[in-house]
Amino acid sequence: MAATVRTLCCSVLRNSSRQFSTTCGVQAGEKWRKEHGLSRSGTEYGPLTDLPDWSYADGRPAPPMKGQLRRKQEREVLARRIVMLSSEMDKGIETCREKQEEAKRMEEAKKALSLKPKGKLLMKKKSQS
Repeated sequence: MAATVRTLCCSVLRNSSRQFSTTCGVQAGEKWRKEHGLSRSGTEYGPLTDLPDWSYADGRPAPPMKGQLRRKQEREVLARRIVMLSSEMDKGIETCREKQEEAKRMEEAKKALSLKPKGKLLMKKKSQS
């Protein structure tokens, strides 16, 4: 029964005048907008998206809409994450620098504790310098 329905459905679609597309649609002008430093589509950010659609006659602003509040919250989360990752990078760079300085100090301490040339070797070293 199911195979009959599927065959019937496929044959109806084949004979239909409508065309179905399964490809991803490309937004018109996306390449141009990217080249000019704009968003991929005109609805991602900008005055048409971020500013309110209306205001009261006496000049008071309209209450923010759900989409505006959502976008504002998403931007705040993104900004917090950027700050957190930036501070982690700064801490990592500082830690790496401290480790390098510590390794350098340890190397200098090893050199200071090593045996020094004496007698003829000391005189030979001074004459070569």
